[in-house]
Amino acid sequence: MAIWNEKYETMSHDEMRTLQSERLVKVVQRVYENVEPYRKKMDEMGVKPEDIRSVEDLHKLPFTTAADLRENYPFGMRACPMEEITEVHASSGTTGKQKVLGFTNHDVGIWAEIAARALTAYGVTKNSVVQTAYGFGLFTGGFGAHYGALKIGATAIPASSGNSKRQIQMMKDFGSTFLACTPSYALSLSETLREMGYTKDDIKLEGGAFGAEPWTEEMRAELEDKLGIKAYDIYGLSEIMGPGVSFDCALQDGMHINEDHFIPEIIDPDTGEVLPEGSVGELVFTCVTKEAFPLIRYRTRDITSLNYQKCACGRTLVRMNKPMGRTDDMLIIRGVNVFPSQIEEVLMKTDGVAPHYQIVVDRLNNKDSLDVMVEVSEDVFSDQVKDLEKLAGKLSQDILSALNIRARVKLVEPKSIARSEGKAVRVIDKRKLHQ
Repeated sequence: MAIWNEKYETMSHDEMRTLQSERLVKVVQRVYENVEPYRKKMDEMGVKPEDIRSVEDLHKLPFTTAADLRENYPFGMRACPMEEITEVHASSGTTGKQKVLGFTNHDVGIWAEIAARALTAYGVTKNSVVQTAYGFGLFTGGFGAHYGALKIGATAIPASSGNSKRQIQMMKDFGSTFLACTPSYALSLSETLREMGYTKDDIKLEGGAFGAEPWTEEMRAELEDKLGIKAYDIYGLSEIMGPGVSFDCALQDGMHINEDHFIPEIIDPDTGEVLPEGSVGELVFTCVTKEAFPLIRYRTRDITSLNYQKCACGRTLVRMNKPMGRTDDMLIIRGVNVFPSQIEEVLMKTDGVAPHYQIVVDRLNNKDSLDVMVEVSEDVFSDQVKDLEKLAGKLSQDILSALNIRARVKLVEPKSIARSEGKAVRVIDKRKLHQ
């Protein structure tokens, strides 16, 4: 189980806290002096840089949200001169202004470092061939995996997303051993592989880094089976750095956070209160080494928990559990909190059901309705109507048992749900149309 940077990835908890504290003090001083929105927020709270002496004082600082980035679009949150920014990225936001982030050369170096740590944990070496099928552009996904592969010295293929048949042909012709893309697109590629008359034995893939959307352990098992690989989770968000903020190790038991660069907290999403160790809540990050856009206590909206136990892989970095969803993705249906990943978990446990589904929520006569369309395999779809009705009834009952909410399950034929080359569209909430 290779480790890219043993000094930081196996540092003792006390040493890490000392390092984080030193870096936090410096970054708070810098943002106070150089970023007017932070200075204004801190002044309003009566907090001065000298009040922050260690990580223990982190809770005294104000939160940063996506709204802060949009309100100060494009570069109002930068902490360095514009001429020092060498790269610009932006979030894939669908409403209003994008969240724009700048990177200095120093920041890009950190990004390559953390991505190299992740890829090394997945077994990537300088002998690997890494095919990146995340989009390249303002979205950080493609560049993160690419920079990490270059840092390691692996062969990097910046395939970008889309053109699935060409992706498969590249895998075969270039001998790709590692794939980086969204899990839903990896699943789509496994279908294309079969459609082209190939099997997983016809390609050399050994592993994959999948992120940018919530996915379940059941989806991991599906990907590993269909592509003949080890499927690893990678986590990141453009506002913090991009892919590599945290990563699975070979044990696939939680994602190690690169906490020498990003200090994590778990808060109550309603009150903002910092929760005790092991609690489930909203993940918050503070960037302590970034030069251009070092965000302080940034609310990610992702719901997860942290595990501070030392991992058997040898890394001491805190682990975050796979996010169960985002606070802004959570559906409240008839008073019940529902995450799409919970429905996926139920569906994936049933034989004959494909991992392609769509959730449709509507409101009729002031009552919420929940419909789940899910693809079934060819052989199941050709079964008699009564067998399909029985399967749909079973899935509806399983969702009721797991979530305490009744859903109408509609079984649809293979490939009838639209495929995505990026993040899959899992939820259609029609209630918003009626407001």
